[in-house]
Amino acid sequence: MMQSASLYIKDHIRTVPDWPQAGIQFRDITPLLQDPTVFRTLIDVFLARYADAKLDSVAGLDARGFILGSVIAYELNVGFIPIRKKGKLPFTTVSEEYELEYGSATVELHTDACKPGDRVLLIDDLIATGGTMMAGKKLLERLGATIIEAAVIVDLPELGGSRLIESTGLPLFKVCDFAGH
Repeated sequence: MMQSASLYIKDHIRTVPDWPQAGIQFRDITPLLQDPTVFRTLIDVFLARYADAKLDSVAGLDARGFILGSVIAYELNVGFIPIRKKGKLPFTTVSEEYELEYGSATVELHTDACKPGDRVLLIDDLIATGGTMMAGKKLLERLGATIIEAAVIVDLPELGGSRLIESTGLPLFKVCDFAGH
């Protein structure tokens, strides 16, 4: 990836201090989604990386991973797998509880979301502590998927999530990072 694309994208991410609680520096991607040129640049970065990956599906984590994942899946002509917050999927599910930077949550996946051996890209907007990404990874692996890589727009390296994901042997693609959180 060109360094200039990374910086261009990073320049369009807004920092919202003390949200959703005091001490959190929330990295808001909505400004880059609102600008069609920046959004296209972002999607093109991912498409260039995964054009030859021979994927079966892209799995997006609720909710901003849906935005990225569905567009990337469409452009790559593969299926999209939503990994949702607990209680949002209507069919039989498997679930995984995890810790967030500021609480805990549970995500779920339909039991028929993928087949054993399916090659899946796991995507979200941001990685902080890695809890959400790890939960998605565990769910996909429970169904037998092969996760070829995890991908995010933003890495918050001081919170340890990227190290956690990489320590499992799963490669992690990061468009940009924000030192400090």
